[in-house]
Formats: sequence, structure tokens, C-alpha cells
Amino acid sequence: MFGLLREPPVGQSCEARRARAPAVVPTPTGHDGRTTVGAMATRYAALLRGINVGGGKKVPMAELRALLESLGLGDVRTYLQSGQAAFTAGHGDEESLAADLSGALAGRFGFDVDVIVRDHAYLKGVLDACPFPAAGLEPKQLHVTYFSAPVTEDRFAEIDREAYVPEDFRLGDRCLYLYVPDGLGRSKLAEHLSKPRLSKGVVATSRNWNTVRKLVEMTEA
Repeated sequence: MFGLLREPPVGQSCEARRARAPAVVPTPTGHDGRTTVGAMATRYAALLRGINVGGGKKVPMAELRALLESLGLGDVRTYLQSGQAAFTAGHGDEESLAADLSGALAGRFGFDVDVIVRDHAYLKGVLDACPFPAAGLEPKQLHVTYFSAPVTEDRFAEIDREAYVPEDFRLGDRCLYLYVPDGLGRSKLAEHLSKPRLSKGVVATSRNWNTVRKLVEMTEA
């Protein structure tokens, strides 16, 4: 579904809903008064779509970390091989950082990679706003698709939700929550959601609940 990659299970729980300010880290200025990372640097996560799958678009994580550092980003960490990295930045915004990384990946590896960048506050908000009882579910039963732009119910109007019960999905802030009680591999709803026309015009990449939680942890100050 939307380029979903399977990750190994770890512990998980559902978080209480509450607003949270962006994670920021003060950084020192250089001798010329300019900051190397930023006076108030923000923690972000980059989600790379469709790398290291089936032998195609191979991006070693060590090289991804080095590439991010070459862009002037600090405290770089990666998670698994499926394309997620956390870093600190004091310049740019989500869109410009995603564009910079996508361009750098193309220059280094010779192929295009779609990238979504989101800050800690957004990622924590997605976790907290889960419409399904995550605490009582296995990680394989719950997934989140992150979109590069807002999507509406109209995009998914063709889907007869009753036909897929007990499977279900809900929309959130530039994301989609998918509940699949028997796992993704057997999900007919996930198969329908993966149709290219449903993600036309936006970048969409999916992660299981383990990784949703890990992204929040990695971007904490």
C-alpha cells in the first residue's frame, strides 16, 4: 500500500492525545556570527519512498547519513533499511529540505527518490491522533500512510468501506490510518488503496505502527 515496507516488530502502545510544540535544539554560532545548524534547530524525519526493495534503488544507510551531513544537517540517525532518517536543521522548511535531499539522492545515486520531511510536532500529532485502539493491536495490524499534501475523502469515494469490514481506514492530517486485523499481506482494502489513481498528484509512503512510534522517538530533542 502506497509503497509500504514491512519492518520487524517491537513494543508499542497508544499515546494520550495532546498538543506538543516542535522539538528544537539551540546550537552555537560560528566566529562570523552565522549558525552552522541554526540558532533554534528543529528535529525532522525524512521518509524515503521505495528504496532498498526487491534489489532496486539501493541506498545504503551509511551513505544516506553521510549525504544528509553533507547538506549541513546535524545529529543524523537512520532506522532500518527501508528509508527513514532523523536529523537536526536550522534552515529551510519541510518542503525545501525534502527537495534538497531528493536532489542530492539523484545526484549521488543516479535515480529519483520521493522524499517527505516532517518535524517532530507533526509526527507526534499523527501518533496521538490515532483513531484506532493501537494499545490493543499488534504492530502489523496498524499502518500509517504519509502524504506530501492534504488529501480529502473525495479521493477515496470509490471505495465501498462496508465491503471490507472489519478492515477500515481513516484520514488524518496529511496521513491515512489503515487497520488490517489479519495483516497487510492478506488485506484486500490495502490492495485497493495501493491503486496509483488514489495517490495521483501526491507523494505517499507508508509505515507500520512500530516505525510510526520510532519516528517520534528519533525526532525528540
